[in-house]
Amino acid sequence: MKKFVLILVASATVISCVSKKKYVALETENSAIKSELQKTQVEKEDLEAKFSAIQARVDDYNTKISSLSDENVNLKVENDIKFETVGDVAVISNETKKAMRETLKQVDQEELAQAKTLKDSMNLAVSYNLQKSLDTSSLNEDEDIAINIDETVVMISISDKMLFNSGSYVISNKADKILQKLADVINSEPSLEVMVEGHTDAQSIRTDKIRDNWDLSVLRATSVVRKLQNKYNVAPEKLIASGRSSYDPIAENDTRDNRSKNRRTRIVILPNINKFFALMGN
Repeated sequence: MKKFVLILVASATVISCVSKKKYVALETENSAIKSELQKTQVEKEDLEAKFSAIQARVDDYNTKISSLSDENVNLKVENDIKFETVGDVAVISNETKKAMRETLKQVDQEELAQAKTLKDSMNLAVSYNLQKSLDTSSLNEDEDIAINIDETVVMISISDKMLFNSGSYVISNKADKILQKLADVINSEPSLEVMVEGHTDAQSIRTDKIRDNWDLSVLRATSVVRKLQNKYNVAPEKLIASGRSSYDPIAENDTRDNRSKNRRTRIVILPNINKFFALMGN
Protein backbone atom coordinates (compact mmCIF):
# COMPACT_ATOMS: atom_id res chain seq x y z
CA MET A 1 0.00 0.00 0.00
CA LYS A 2 2.76 2.40 0.95
CA LYS A 3 4.56 1.49 -2.23
CA PHE A 4 1.51 2.41 -4.30
CA VAL A 5 1.21 5.76 -2.56
CA LEU A 6 4.87 6.50 -3.24
CA ILE A 7 4.39 5.71 -6.93
CA LEU A 8 1.43 8.10 -7.15
CA VAL A 9 3.38 10.89 -5.47
CA ALA A 10 6.36 10.33 -7.71
CA SER A 11 4.13 10.34 -10.79
CA ALA A 12 2.48 13.58 -9.72
CA THR A 13 5.85 15.18 -9.13
CA VAL A 14 7.08 14.17 -12.62
CA ILE A 15 3.87 15.46 -14.26
CA SER A 16 4.16 18.70 -12.30
CA CYS A 17 7.76 19.19 -13.41
CA VAL A 18 6.93 18.50 -17.07
CA SER A 19 3.98 20.98 -17.06
CA LYS A 20 6.09 23.70 -15.45
CA LYS A 21 8.82 23.31 -18.06
CA LYS A 22 6.25 23.44 -20.81
CA TYR A 23 4.67 26.55 -19.26
CA VAL A 24 8.06 28.25 -18.97
CA ALA A 25 8.78 27.38 -22.60
CA LEU A 26 5.43 28.75 -23.71
CA GLU A 27 6.02 31.91 -21.68
CA THR A 28 9.42 32.31 -23.30
CA GLU A 29 7.94 31.77 -26.76
CA ASN A 30 5.14 34.22 -26.00
CA SER A 31 7.63 36.82 -24.88
CA ALA A 32 9.66 36.27 -28.04
CA ILE A 33 6.54 36.68 -30.19
CA LYS A 34 5.57 39.85 -28.33
CA SER A 35 9.07 41.18 -28.78
CA GLU A 36 9.01 40.35 -32.50
CA LEU A 37 5.59 41.95 -32.85
CA GLN A 38 6.79 45.08 -31.12
CA LYS A 39 9.86 45.14 -33.37
CA THR A 40 7.64 44.70 -36.41
CA GLN A 41 5.37 47.51 -35.22
CA VAL A 42 8.39 49.79 -34.76
CA GLU A 43 9.64 48.88 -38.24
CA LYS A 44 6.17 49.50 -39.67
CA GLU A 45 6.01 52.93 -38.05
CA ASP A 46 9.51 53.66 -39.30
CA LEU A 47 8.57 52.63 -42.83
CA GLU A 48 5.41 54.73 -42.65
CA ALA A 49 7.48 57.70 -41.54
CA LYS A 50 9.91 57.15 -44.41
CA PHE A 51 7.04 56.76 -46.86
CA SER A 52 5.49 60.00 -45.61
CA ALA A 53 8.81 61.74 -46.07
CA ILE A 54 9.13 60.35 -49.61
CA GLN A 55 5.55 61.36 -50.40
CA ALA A 56 6.25 64.84 -49.10
CA ARG A 57 9.28 65.08 -51.37
CA VAL A 58 7.23 63.82 -54.33
CA ASP A 59 4.53 66.40 -53.61
CA ASP A 60 7.18 69.09 -53.34
CA TYR A 61 8.71 68.06 -56.68
CA ASN A 62 5.27 67.99 -58.30
CA THR A 63 4.58 71.47 -56.97
CA LYS A 64 7.90 72.69 -58.38
CA ILE A 65 7.22 71.01 -61.73
CA SER A 66 3.75 72.57 -61.84
CA SER A 67 5.24 75.91 -60.95
CA LEU A 68 7.85 75.55 -63.70
CA SER A 69 5.12 74.59 -66.17
CA ASP A 70 3.14 77.68 -65.21
CA GLU A 71 6.27 79.77 -65.57
CA ASN A 72 6.92 78.24 -69.00
CA VAL A 73 3.36 79.05 -70.05
CA ASN A 74 3.74 82.58 -68.71
CA LEU A 75 7.10 82.93 -70.44
CA LYS A 76 5.55 81.72 -73.71
CA VAL A 77 2.70 84.18 -73.35
CA GLU A 78 5.13 86.96 -72.49
CA ASN A 79 7.30 85.97 -75.44
CA ASP A 80 4.31 85.97 -77.78
CA ILE A 81 3.25 89.46 -76.75
CA LYS A 82 6.74 90.96 -76.78
CA PHE A 83 7.03 93.70 -79.34
CA GLU A 84 9.85 94.20 -81.78
CA THR A 85 10.50 97.46 -83.54
CA VAL A 86 10.34 97.47 -87.32
CA GLY A 87 12.59 100.27 -88.50
CA ASP A 88 11.34 103.50 -87.02
CA VAL A 89 7.74 103.22 -88.16
CA ALA A 90 6.02 100.35 -86.35
CA VAL A 91 6.18 97.61 -83.75
CA ILE A 92 5.23 93.97 -84.19
CA SER A 93 4.71 91.16 -81.67
CA ASN A 94 6.03 87.60 -81.94
CA GLU A 95 2.46 86.39 -82.19
CA THR A 96 1.90 88.71 -85.13
CA LYS A 97 5.11 87.49 -86.72
CA LYS A 98 3.70 83.95 -86.61
CA ALA A 99 0.56 85.13 -88.40
CA MET A 100 2.73 87.01 -90.86
CA ARG A 101 4.80 83.88 -91.61
CA GLU A 102 1.57 81.98 -92.36
CA THR A 103 0.55 84.73 -94.77
CA LEU A 104 3.95 84.76 -96.45
CA LYS A 105 3.57 81.07 -97.32
CA GLN A 106 0.83 82.16 -99.75
CA VAL A 107 2.76 85.05 -101.28
CA ASP A 108 4.49 84.71 -104.66
CA GLN A 109 7.92 83.27 -103.87
CA GLU A 110 9.72 85.52 -106.36
CA GLU A 111 8.31 88.56 -104.57
CA LEU A 112 9.18 87.03 -101.20
CA ALA A 113 12.78 86.52 -102.30
CA GLN A 114 13.06 90.29 -102.71
CA ALA A 115 12.14 90.88 -99.05
CA LYS A 116 15.45 91.39 -97.27
CA THR A 117 14.26 92.75 -93.92
CA LEU A 118 11.44 92.18 -91.45
CA LYS A 119 9.87 95.44 -92.60
CA ASP A 120 9.98 94.25 -96.23
CA SER A 121 8.26 90.99 -95.24
CA MET A 122 5.63 92.81 -93.21
CA ASN A 123 4.87 95.21 -96.05
CA LEU A 124 4.52 92.29 -98.46
CA ALA A 125 2.18 90.41 -96.14
CA VAL A 126 0.00 93.46 -95.45
CA SER A 127 -0.25 94.16 -99.18
CA TYR A 128 -1.19 90.54 -99.93
CA ASN A 129 -3.89 90.45 -97.24
CA LEU A 130 -5.39 93.76 -98.26
CA GLN A 131 -5.52 92.86 -101.94
CA LYS A 132 -7.18 89.56 -101.02
CA SER A 133 -9.75 91.41 -98.90
CA LEU A 134 -10.52 93.91 -101.65
CA ASP A 135 -10.74 91.17 -104.30
CA THR A 136 -10.56 93.57 -107.23
CA SER A 137 -10.92 90.69 -109.69
CA SER A 138 -14.69 91.06 -109.51
CA LEU A 139 -14.41 94.66 -110.74
CA ASN A 140 -12.85 93.71 -114.09
CA GLU A 141 -10.94 96.97 -113.96
CA ASP A 142 -8.13 96.06 -111.59
CA GLU A 143 -5.58 97.79 -113.87
CA ASP A 144 -7.09 101.05 -112.56
CA ILE A 145 -6.47 100.08 -108.95
CA ALA A 146 -2.97 99.93 -107.48
CA ILE A 147 -2.13 98.84 -103.95
CA ASN A 148 1.25 99.78 -102.53
CA ILE A 149 2.91 99.76 -99.12
CA ASP A 150 5.24 102.50 -97.96
CA GLU A 151 6.64 102.19 -94.44
CA THR A 152 3.72 99.93 -93.39
CA VAL A 153 1.14 102.46 -94.66
CA VAL A 154 -1.29 100.91 -97.14
CA MET A 155 -2.00 103.10 -100.18
CA ILE A 156 -4.74 102.32 -102.68
CA SER A 157 -4.70 104.44 -105.82
CA ILE A 158 -7.94 104.49 -107.82
CA SER A 159 -8.18 105.99 -111.28
CA ASP A 160 -10.65 108.86 -111.45
CA LYS A 161 -12.50 107.21 -114.33
CA MET A 162 -13.67 104.59 -111.82
CA LEU A 163 -15.09 107.26 -109.50
CA PHE A 164 -15.99 110.44 -111.40
CA ASN A 165 -17.01 111.76 -114.76
CA SER A 166 -14.51 114.06 -116.44
CA GLY A 167 -14.16 117.42 -114.67
CA SER A 168 -16.75 116.46 -112.05
CA TYR A 169 -16.59 115.75 -108.35
CA VAL A 170 -19.91 113.89 -108.24
CA ILE A 171 -19.28 110.19 -107.63
CA SER A 172 -20.64 107.90 -110.34
CA ASN A 173 -22.60 104.71 -109.66
CA LYS A 174 -19.78 102.56 -111.03
CA ALA A 175 -17.76 103.47 -107.94
CA ASP A 176 -20.12 101.53 -105.66
CA LYS A 177 -18.30 98.19 -105.83
CA ILE A 178 -14.86 99.48 -104.89
CA LEU A 179 -16.18 101.86 -102.23
CA GLN A 180 -18.22 99.04 -100.68
CA LYS A 181 -15.12 96.86 -100.48
CA LEU A 182 -13.10 99.70 -98.97
CA ALA A 183 -15.82 100.38 -96.42
CA ASP A 184 -15.97 96.69 -95.44
CA VAL A 185 -12.24 96.68 -94.68
CA ILE A 186 -12.36 100.01 -92.83
CA ASN A 187 -15.44 99.09 -90.76
CA SER A 188 -14.08 95.70 -89.76
CA GLU A 189 -11.00 97.15 -88.05
CA PRO A 190 -11.54 99.75 -85.29
CA SER A 191 -7.92 100.92 -85.30
CA LEU A 192 -7.79 102.05 -88.92
CA GLU A 193 -7.45 105.69 -89.87
CA VAL A 194 -8.14 106.59 -93.50
CA MET A 195 -7.00 109.61 -95.50
CA VAL A 196 -8.61 110.26 -98.89
CA GLU A 197 -6.39 112.31 -101.22
CA GLY A 198 -7.63 113.91 -104.43
CA HIS A 199 -5.12 114.35 -107.30
CA THR A 200 -5.54 116.09 -110.66
CA ASP A 201 -3.48 116.44 -113.82
CA ALA A 202 -1.76 119.76 -114.70
CA GLN A 203 -4.46 121.06 -117.00
CA SER A 204 -6.16 124.01 -115.36
CA ILE A 205 -9.87 123.89 -114.66
CA ARG A 206 -12.27 126.69 -113.75
CA THR A 207 -16.08 126.58 -113.60
CA ASP A 208 -18.87 128.28 -111.71
CA LYS A 209 -18.39 125.77 -108.85
CA ILE A 210 -14.69 124.95 -109.19
CA ARG A 211 -12.13 127.75 -109.00
CA ASP A 212 -9.02 125.70 -109.80
CA ASN A 213 -7.33 122.28 -109.51
CA TRP A 214 -6.99 122.72 -105.75
CA ASP A 215 -10.74 123.00 -105.50
CA LEU A 216 -11.34 119.97 -107.72
CA SER A 217 -8.92 117.74 -105.82
CA VAL A 218 -10.39 118.68 -102.43
CA LEU A 219 -14.00 118.41 -103.62
CA ARG A 220 -13.35 114.93 -105.00
CA ALA A 221 -11.77 113.84 -101.71
CA THR A 222 -14.68 115.17 -99.67
CA SER A 223 -17.15 113.51 -102.04
CA VAL A 224 -15.53 110.14 -101.39
CA VAL A 225 -15.43 110.79 -97.64
CA ARG A 226 -19.13 111.75 -97.55
CA LYS A 227 -20.03 108.66 -99.57
CA LEU A 228 -18.11 106.37 -97.21
CA GLN A 229 -19.77 108.03 -94.22
CA ASN A 230 -23.34 108.42 -95.46
CA LYS A 231 -23.85 105.35 -97.63
CA TYR A 232 -21.43 102.81 -96.16
CA ASN A 233 -21.54 103.86 -92.49
CA VAL A 234 -17.83 104.50 -92.02
CA ALA A 235 -17.24 106.39 -88.77
CA PRO A 236 -16.39 110.01 -89.72
CA GLU A 237 -13.74 110.25 -87.01
CA LYS A 238 -11.70 107.72 -88.99
CA LEU A 239 -11.73 109.82 -92.14
CA ILE A 240 -9.50 112.64 -93.39
CA ALA A 241 -10.11 114.51 -96.67
CA SER A 242 -7.25 116.25 -98.45
CA GLY A 243 -6.44 117.62 -101.90
CA ARG A 244 -3.05 117.70 -103.63
CA SER A 245 -4.08 119.45 -106.86
CA SER A 246 -1.56 118.57 -109.61
CA TYR A 247 1.52 118.87 -107.41
CA ASP A 248 2.14 115.20 -106.66
CA PRO A 249 2.12 113.57 -110.12
CA ILE A 250 3.11 109.97 -110.78
CA ALA A 251 3.80 110.62 -114.47
CA GLU A 252 4.70 113.52 -116.73
CA ASN A 253 1.72 115.58 -117.85
CA ASP A 254 2.87 115.46 -121.48
CA THR A 255 0.47 112.88 -122.93
CA ARG A 256 -3.18 111.98 -122.61
CA ASP A 257 -2.34 108.62 -121.01
CA ASN A 258 0.03 110.19 -118.49
CA ARG A 259 -2.48 112.85 -117.53
CA SER A 260 -5.01 110.08 -117.00
CA LYS A 261 -2.62 108.38 -114.59
CA ASN A 262 -2.26 111.58 -112.58
CA ARG A 263 -6.03 112.00 -112.19
CA ARG A 264 -6.58 109.68 -109.28
CA THR A 265 -7.89 109.32 -105.76
CA ARG A 266 -5.54 107.81 -103.24
CA ILE A 267 -6.85 106.03 -100.15
CA VAL A 268 -4.21 105.96 -97.41
CA ILE A 269 -4.86 103.38 -94.68
CA LEU A 270 -2.84 103.50 -91.48
CA PRO A 271 -3.45 100.22 -89.66
CA ASN A 272 -2.43 98.97 -86.25
CA ILE A 273 -0.26 96.18 -87.66
CA ASN A 274 -1.00 93.60 -84.92
CA LYS A 275 -4.76 94.13 -85.09
CA PHE A 276 -4.58 94.20 -88.87
CA PHE A 277 -3.11 90.69 -88.98
CA ALA A 278 -5.58 89.43 -86.40
CA LEU A 279 -8.36 90.68 -88.68
CA MET A 280 -6.90 89.38 -91.93
CA GLY A 281 -6.06 85.99 -90.41
CA ASN A 282 -9.77 85.20 -89.97
